[in-house]
Amino acid sequence: MSAPPTKSAIPITDKRQLVDYMEDGNKPADQWRIGTEHEKFVYRLSDLASVPYEGPDGIGALLSGLTRFGWRPVEEHGRIIALASDNGCSITLEPGGQFELSGAPLETIHQTCDEVHEHLRQVKAVAKEHGVGMIGLGFQPKWRREDIPWMPKGRYKIMRDYMPRRGRLGIDMMTRTCTVQVNLDFSSESDMVKKFRVSLALQPIATALFANSPFTEGRPNGFQSYRSHIWTDTDPDRSGDLPFVFEDGFGFERYVDYMLDVPMYFVYRDGEYVDASGQSFRDFIEGRLPALPGEVPVMSDWADHMTTAFPEVRLKKFLEMRGADGGPWRRLCALPALWVGLLYDSVALDAAWDLVKGWTEEERAALRADVPRHALKTPFRDGTVRDIARQTLAIARAGLDRRARKDGFGESEAHFLSALETIAETGETPADELLRKYETVWGGSVDPVFKEYAY
Repeated sequence: MSAPPTKSAIPITDKRQLVDYMEDGNKPADQWRIGTEHEKFVYRLSDLASVPYEGPDGIGALLSGLTRFGWRPVEEHGRIIALASDNGCSITLEPGGQFELSGAPLETIHQTCDEVHEHLRQVKAVAKEHGVGMIGLGFQPKWRREDIPWMPKGRYKIMRDYMPRRGRLGIDMMTRTCTVQVNLDFSSESDMVKKFRVSLALQPIATALFANSPFTEGRPNGFQSYRSHIWTDTDPDRSGDLPFVFEDGFGFERYVDYMLDVPMYFVYRDGEYVDASGQSFRDFIEGRLPALPGEVPVMSDWADHMTTAFPEVRLKKFLEMRGADGGPWRRLCALPALWVGLLYDSVALDAAWDLVKGWTEEERAALRADVPRHALKTPFRDGTVRDIARQTLAIARAGLDRRARKDGFGESEAHFLSALETIAETGETPADELLRKYETVWGGSVDPVFKEYAY
């Protein structure tokens, strides 16, 4: 959601160009990569308050401080709003100041974990100098919506004005949530379809395993993943579990049609975001966009528009897994391990498809609706989501072992699943752990979370 605008001046005059754009994402298996993204809340150590952009301890100062490590500043109206590197990595800001690392496309999860570790080392060094901390949770546990400062990015002002017209919780999504996600490749349209269907069906299982947002404004909120629940009341035009992906004939063109029907937010022109909220990309192609009458889009407009849909799994030139709450650093490595194990080994992908292919649309919808509240305890058929999680993790572990990408100690990537396997075996989610401590050793306060679970 927060990446700097793309740049491509190829005019769009026909829908076929958009389908071709998607097909350009096809890659042979030896070129498949792993791109991990994770967000974290920034807070002042002195009072645990959210950090504004301005000021000596502000978000802008943190971004500036990180340039000592070789990051290049990306500016908007003279303010640093992102950082870029030569290897494809970037640091961006979510609307409420959440720091996001968008990792480089890497070959193994071992490399991903090294990347995460180095990023956190740099961030902690600069944060300490400014008296701030960072933490990974699915939802801001303490502060009200109105207590969260907004970042000075033009696209966020447009979204802030538009979101409340479409749902009650869109502003919370923008300012008070954090996630970890992984971006993965496909080799062909048929490979994309199979991976899309498997990952959509199993996304609630990931939500349950990573559930880590049980508090709102200092009190339990009745959910295991309140972050996941928020997406159910954000904007029905651009979020959800996309039942059409399971329909016969689904492919790149059907997803293009979906995106053409997602209302626009903006168009980026000459360093400015032009408000096109609620307008139609189909009209844009015809030169009838009210915000830019007579203009037709260029390919970078399409690439930017694709970032404004927020389904549980998002298709661009790769697939984005979007169902997990943010968490501590070990789980940042576990999320790519889960999905790489399921999707990057053909035997595991077949096994995962066998697991989910008989699920009905109603069953998938029920999982999406119920897992945010009940997580692993969600009833499903003759058992619970915990049973499905165990099966899913076993498939993923076998897939990672078959990949046989070993580190210097001879370990495969499968050991990164250990944190999730413990959750599935004990039945205690991260949210359960937080609630247990809240009710006992924390004495009904959420404040200790900022110390015990900080990066």
